[in-house]
Amino acid sequence: MDHIVQGVLKFRSDIYPSRKDLFRSLADSQNPDVLFVTCSDSRIDPNLVTGSHPGDLFICRNAGNIIPPHSNDTGGMTASIEYAVAVLKVRHIIICGHTDCGAIKGALDMSALDGLPHVREWLGHCRSAMEIVRERHGIATGACLDHQHMGEAIEENVLQQVQHLRTHPVVAAKLATRKIQIHGWIYDIESGAIRCCGQDSLEFQQFDDFYAEVIQRISKA
Repeated sequence: MDHIVQGVLKFRSDIYPSRKDLFRSLADSQNPDVLFVTCSDSRIDPNLVTGSHPGDLFICRNAGNIIPPHSNDTGGMTASIEYAVAVLKVRHIIICGHTDCGAIKGALDMSALDGLPHVREWLGHCRSAMEIVRERHGIATGACLDHQHMGEAIEENVLQQVQHLRTHPVVAAKLATRKIQIHGWIYDIESGAIRCCGQDSLEFQQFDDFYAEVIQRISKA
């Protein structure tokens, strides 16, 4: 805990005073433009990766950057999505997976999770992604997937979570009226590179290619 305590002391003495106006402006309200869904993995820092500031991102984190399909059973992810879209009126939702994801390692071989019943149940939301990888390679349903399929499984998981997100009524309504846009990302921890897909995509592109129009626009600003 030493470095955590030291960090808080530094925040109080250096960071907060230098950005006092920002924090005061955020004291009574927030107006983020982006709902950022990512993994709980300690190596992922959404604000650092995106160069964003307090108030810019509404962040939801869980093991495997999972979005359960909509149901009548209320859960933290469902409530957060509903609030972000209906109340905060975010215009973009980013689902960000990453390399070396422990959740996907677990989903490759669910039989190894017998001692972790809650983890096993949660990772059931990755099942469609794993079955797609199995089908693509002629592997029996439910069979253990080798680590060589890790990268493909990580990609497919993001694609499937994008589809799960679309089942949420509040999201479906905004998509139908083009008031919201969904982005799938995969962040490479080692290189810092990001690959992206859209809400209707089946393949990932390099970040600069996917956002070429945006990059061109901001370069002229």
